[in-house]
Amino acid sequence: MGIAVSSSQAVTLLCGLLGLYIIRIVTTYAKFSKFRGPLGTGISNWPHSMAMLRGNCHEWYAEVNKKYGPIARVAPQVLITSSPEVWMHVNNKPGYKRSDWYYRATRIEYRRDNVFSQTDNVKHDKRRKQMAPGYSGRENTQLEGSVDERLQDLLNLIRSKYISSNRHVVPMDLAKKVQYFTLDVISSVGLGKAFGMLKSDHDVDNYLQSSEEGLAISHTALAMGFSSITQMPFIGRFIAASPKDNNGFGRMMAASFRIVDARAAESTNERSDMLASFIRHGLSGDDLRSEALEQIIAGSDTTAGAIRGTLLYIITNPRVYLKLQREVDDAVRSGGAPGIGEGLITAAQAKNLPYLQAVIREGIRVRPPVANILPRDVPTGGDTIVVDGESIFVPGGVCIGYSSYGMHRSEDIYGKDAEAFRPERWLEADPVKLAVMVRTNDLTFGHGKFQCLGKPVAQIEIGKMIFELLRNFDIALISPTRPWDARNYLGLFAISDMWVQVMERTTSFP
Repeated sequence: MGIAVSSSQAVTLLCGLLGLYIIRIVTTYAKFSKFRGPLGTGISNWPHSMAMLRGNCHEWYAEVNKKYGPIARVAPQVLITSSPEVWMHVNNKPGYKRSDWYYRATRIEYRRDNVFSQTDNVKHDKRRKQMAPGYSGRENTQLEGSVDERLQDLLNLIRSKYISSNRHVVPMDLAKKVQYFTLDVISSVGLGKAFGMLKSDHDVDNYLQSSEEGLAISHTALAMGFSSITQMPFIGRFIAASPKDNNGFGRMMAASFRIVDARAAESTNERSDMLASFIRHGLSGDDLRSEALEQIIAGSDTTAGAIRGTLLYIITNPRVYLKLQREVDDAVRSGGAPGIGEGLITAAQAKNLPYLQAVIREGIRVRPPVANILPRDVPTGGDTIVVDGESIFVPGGVCIGYSSYGMHRSEDIYGKDAEAFRPERWLEADPVKLAVMVRTNDLTFGHGKFQCLGKPVAQIEIGKMIFELLRNFDIALISPTRPWDARNYLGLFAISDMWVQVMERTTSFP
């Protein structure tokens, strides 16, 4: 009798829990029913998870916005927007915050936040203030000089090992060399010591491999809904990445922490890199280690993505390639850039080349280097948002994310040929339209208090590298039908097998 009663109670309990679950689904669906989305997104996270697992969620977001409007639903409590006005609004207005479900999944260490994963606005703002001087260059006077040294390392590497001729092709994985460059730059300007990847032409300590493995694991865990386990008390300590690990983020953590600890024991008076600035502004111990690690991963992957994407579109568009190379040559002839043997172009000189800047803007537009959803929680009481002149009330309890491809390939903003790579659009637009385009394009680096701290460094790297590669070499894809292998992990692109042949340019300048 006792067993029968227990079984009956168990069935009753299960039915009650199932009923509560159904009621919750129905209530949530009804609350946000005015926001349309693909079949199933109103009651399940599974369509969103499947898009993430396929590695093309950035394209799916764009399709959803194109079909269902500038604010659409991709999960029961997750909206996505392709509207720059909406995205600027949710990043500027007090009350919005980063969504825990996403940003805690981007933590590298067990239950420790960095400036990117921090969801508490007060703590985030304080940390940004501590770090901003180091990124801006105000306390990093050797920033551009460090970039120049690493860029010269890249040019030397190509000349010494990867120059092809009419008789023999020497394949070079451009994706890998670009990543070597960005990792050497961020370690040099951030930690005061380059990893030495370009000089050794090798993935030192398996940084690239460990970073990609770590991102892939974190991405899959988020898509499957398991990421919270890595942050659970006690259990998470044995699952989350650790400096003791021999793979994933663990290897990178161990190497980075060794450098940070050695530097923390030194005086910062004679140093002008980011790490010295962080220390001077109060970062120490675990906080210092966490931020140094985050800047290496985020600072190298995002900039490498921007450079590789832009170079791919240049190489595959002969008209753009020749026009840009002509501007490069004219700048050298006219004194707008150093002559052969006189050094590398300066960041200021690169900014004065209109077609180069148009190409860079167009490159990060059609191929945004960061395609994260980056969700923001709507304030508890809800908010009224203006979309295309219409006021829409968004209830609390939902978050709004960023549709990078939907936003930066918008026909309303960039014209009917928004899918195409055409840098001239930046030079021919009238002032009003250009202002809208620029304001939207700048969102690739974030906005307001969430703007990327590394933007100044990235802009220096991108302009200099593209100019010097086109000044010195002719580059062609070896396999145009499959130019690279690219996978989206948490909105960062792991790119490999971008095989090219590089020819030394023979142009001489009077």
